[in-house]
Amino acid sequence: MQSYGDRGSFGRQRFEETGGFSERVVYTRRIAKVVKGGRRMRFNALVVVGDGEGQVGAGLGKALVIPDAVRKGNAIARAGVLQVPLKGSTIPQMITVKKGATIVIIKPAREGTGVIAAGAMRAILELAGVKDVVGKTLGSRNPINIVYATLEALRQLRDPEVELARRATAMAAAAPPPRREPAPARN
Repeated sequence: MQSYGDRGSFGRQRFEETGGFSERVVYTRRIAKVVKGGRRMRFNALVVVGDGEGQVGAGLGKALVIPDAVRKGNAIARAGVLQVPLKGSTIPQMITVKKGATIVIIKPAREGTGVIAAGAMRAILELAGVKDVVGKTLGSRNPINIVYATLEALRQLRDPEVELARRATAMAAAAPPPRREPAPARN
C-alpha cells in the first residue's frame, strides 16, 4: 500500500493498492496550448504497468503537473490491462504490426537471450514478464506510437493450445450432420 502526502485542506491522505503491479514512466513531455492571453502549459506522462506474469497495460495521463499526469496515466493503464500469452519465458510466435506510422516486429528467442529491444518496447516486454525476445521498431520513433503498436502486437498473439482447441470445436460445430439412408420403398 502506498501513501501519498497531504491532499487538500482537510489533511486526508490517499492510499492506493498496488495490486502486484509495477509501474514505469516511459515518456513525459510538456505541451502548450496557445490562447489569447499567452500559453497554457500542461504535461503528458506515458505510464506502463505490469505484473511480470503476463499482464500489461499502458496509459497516457495529462495534467497541469507531472505527478498528477503520472497518477492519471497509471489509472488508465490499470483499466486497460491485457493478458499476454507466454510460452515459457518468450512469446509463442513472431508478429509484425503496423499501427499508424510505426511498424513493430517482435520475435521469440532462445532461453538466455534476454530482452533485445529499446526504450518503450523494452518497458512493455519486461513488465509483461517476457524474458527472452527480440524486438525492432521501424517508421515512427515516437514513444507513444511505439507503445500502442507494441500493445496491439501483444493483443494479437494467440496461445497455440487454446487456438487449436478453439478451431477443433469450431470445425465440429460446422461439420454437416451424418447422412441418413432413405427407408426402402414399400409397394
